[in-house]
Amino acid sequence: MEILEGFSIKQIVTSFMVLFAVIDIIGSVPIIVSLQQKFGKIEAGKASITAGAIMIVFLFVGNKILKLIGVDVNSFAIAGAFVIFVIALEMILGIEINKTTEAKAASIVPIAFPLVAGAGTLTTALSLRAEFHDINIICGIILNTIFVYLVLKSAKWLERKIGDATLMILQKVFGIILLAISIKLFTANFAQLVQNYINF
Repeated sequence: MEILEGFSIKQIVTSFMVLFAVIDIIGSVPIIVSLQQKFGKIEAGKASITAGAIMIVFLFVGNKILKLIGVDVNSFAIAGAFVIFVIALEMILGIEINKTTEAKAASIVPIAFPLVAGAGTLTTALSLRAEFHDINIICGIILNTIFVYLVLKSAKWLERKIGDATLMILQKVFGIILLAISIKLFTANFAQLVQNYINF
């Protein structure tokens, strides 16, 4: 089969590790626990499958969709940086910017998107496609999806193990980390955007 011709364990491991670092589901544990306390329920299966599907679909049609609506990858990443920035502010300041009074669960938004399959993850998947074979990136995405499912499934257990005081401290710490990631994502892509326009 043609699709298996480019199969490479090395590329799968590399794709998995790169996406794992960008998704940072371990670092998102305080956010997940906080969302579970807020909404009362997180459907691990739905969130994981949706996130995995978004990543795989975007891997193949991401560039086409962005070009169709006249948006480049850098602009998309900058928009994602603003979303992450808002989430970080909520965590650090303990305020609610995004009103979600009508929501019943956080499975799709914000867990599947943008927490797992966010702008950083999607743009990373696109950049991997320039170097690796599609089948290896897909395997990397599937492995990450399974890992995300296991973490989300353990949310209640994690909630019991993490006390309120510890959770509050972790939220502040990871909020600052998210803030730094959003700024890095913004500056890197803004610089690339400016460079593209200057070269243009």
